[in-house]
Amino acid sequence: MRTNRLIPGAGVVHAGASRLCPVTVTLDELWAADPADAWRRAGFRVDADGVCRVGTVAVRLLGRDRGRGMVGWSLRGLPAGAPGDLDGIPTSRAGTHRAETSPAEHPNGVTGIDHVVLMSPHLQRTQAALAAVGLDPRRTRDAALGGAPVRQVFYRVGEVILEVVGAPDTSGDGPSTLWGITYTVVDIDATAAFFGKHTAPVKDAVQPGRRITTVRNRELGMSVRTAMISTPYPLGP
Repeated sequence: MRTNRLIPGAGVVHAGASRLCPVTVTLDELWAADPADAWRRAGFRVDADGVCRVGTVAVRLLGRDRGRGMVGWSLRGLPAGAPGDLDGIPTSRAGTHRAETSPAEHPNGVTGIDHVVLMSPHLQRTQAALAAVGLDPRRTRDAALGGAPVRQVFYRVGEVILEVVGAPDTSGDGPSTLWGITYTVVDIDATAAFFGKHTAPVKDAVQPGRRITTVRNRELGMSVRTAMISTPYPLGP
């Protein structure tokens, strides 16, 4: 999520860990400590079992008693021996195949997840943990946040981009955290109109030709940081 605002357990993969095996890892579920009603108010369609299906990803809404924000995820394609705690993020292994379900139609115009932001206090350690389960970076970008240098490292986890953000030259001992979600919408202006006063003005995104707006998630009772971005322009022939 390109914006200007920005307990480790046993079995955490750390720097120096060996790669387990070459695999294709994809995002299956995100776990959010939010009530389903808050997401419904935000224009998301939520199943009776508290699952919001966005493209090929299920966002499982666990309720406020599980904390705040995104509290874990499920990944498909993890190799045998992968930890249940990926650099501090609770992680489960999804089954090999997902049951076919029809994509949900969301009143807010969301059609998929563009990217998920992972904040890392120790970028090298996090990259080593991701490499150990078979994830290789696709691109790296150096930027600044609040006047401080940051590095963004991008991974592909199925149809979703995982954006890992951390300081390039300093490190801390805490866990990595899943920080926010940016969704793809067909009509960014219509989506902004749907949210009304609960969204920031639409502006140009970092990605060329795309536009983005940040949802004021707390005003809607959501603890997950949320942004909406326009669909990428199709590539020419």
